[in-house]
Amino acid sequence: MKKLLLISSISLGAAAMAQETKTEAPATDTVKAWSIQGQNTLMLNQAAFSNWVGGGANNVGWLAGVNYNLTYEKGKDLWENIIILGYGQNNTQGTGVRKTQDVINLSTNYGREFAKHWYFSAGAGLQTQFAPGYEDGNNPDAKKISNFMAPGYLNLGAGVTYRPNDNLTVTLRPANARWTFVLDSDLQKAGTYGLKNDGDSSLFQFGFLGTAMYKLKIMENISLLNTASVFSNYLDHPERLVLGYSGVLSMKINKYISTNVTLDLLYDHNQIWKTQLKQTLGVGLAYNFDNGKKRSDNKGNQDWLKK
Repeated sequence: MKKLLLISSISLGAAAMAQETKTEAPATDTVKAWSIQGQNTLMLNQAAFSNWVGGGANNVGWLAGVNYNLTYEKGKDLWENIIILGYGQNNTQGTGVRKTQDVINLSTNYGREFAKHWYFSAGAGLQTQFAPGYEDGNNPDAKKISNFMAPGYLNLGAGVTYRPNDNLTVTLRPANARWTFVLDSDLQKAGTYGLKNDGDSSLFQFGFLGTAMYKLKIMENISLLNTASVFSNYLDHPERLVLGYSGVLSMKINKYISTNVTLDLLYDHNQIWKTQLKQTLGVGLAYNFDNGKKRSDNKGNQDWLKK
C-alpha cells in the first residue's frame, strides 16, 4: 500500500510540474507590431445674454471629432493608417444652425525600408466632408457650394517615405494620380472644382505629391501637430501648386479635459483664386489612448499623446 501511495505521489507531482511548466510557457505575442494611438473629443461652447447693453446673441455650439493613428511596424515593413473625422455646429439666436467644422480625412501608406529611416512606399488618401456647405456662412437658404464627395479628393501614388522617429514623417510621391469628384449634380458646372464640362462628375490629374507631419512638444501638456502638403499637376499648369497646412495646438488640463486650437490654410486655384483660412477654438472632453508596442526605441517622443 505504501509503495502504491509513493508511486501515486510521484506521478501526481510529475503531472503538476508538467502542468506548471506548460502554464508558464510564454504565449506568442501576435499584436506587438501594432500601435494604436488616438484622441476622441467633444468640445462645447455657449453664450447667453439678458438686457445686455453691449449687445449679443444667445448661442450654443458643439464639435465632435476622432483622430486615430494605426501603425504596423515589423522588420523592414511600415504600414501607417490615419483616420480623421470631425463635425460641429453652432446655433445662434436669430440666425439658426450653422456648420462650424466638417472633415473626413482617411489615408494609408505602406513602406519597405531600403536604407536607415528611408522606405519605398505606396499609399492612398481620401478627403471630403459630411454635409452640404453654403455661401453666406453656411446659410441653407443661400447658394450651395459643396456637399459630400463634392468635392471629394482621392490620391493614389508611389514614392519614398522618410521617418527618422515617431515625430516626423515626410512622403514624396513623384508619381501620384489625383481624382477630384463632384457627385452632386447641382454643382457639376464647368469650372467648378476644375471640371471641364457641364455634367462632368470627376477630374483626373497626375503629378507630384509631397506630404509632411511634424509633432512638437512645446511644454508639459502643450503640444502642436503640424501637417502640410503640396501637389503639382504635370498635365496642366504644373506651376499652379495646391498647398495645404493644418495645425492643431492641444493644451491638456487633465486626463479628460482639454483645449484645442486649430488652424487650416488651403490654396487651390480649382476652388478659388484666394487663400482659404479656417480657425477653431474649443474646450471640452478629450480622451487619449496609446495601445500597443512600436518598433522604435524612442517611445518617449510620444508625450503629445500620453494620458
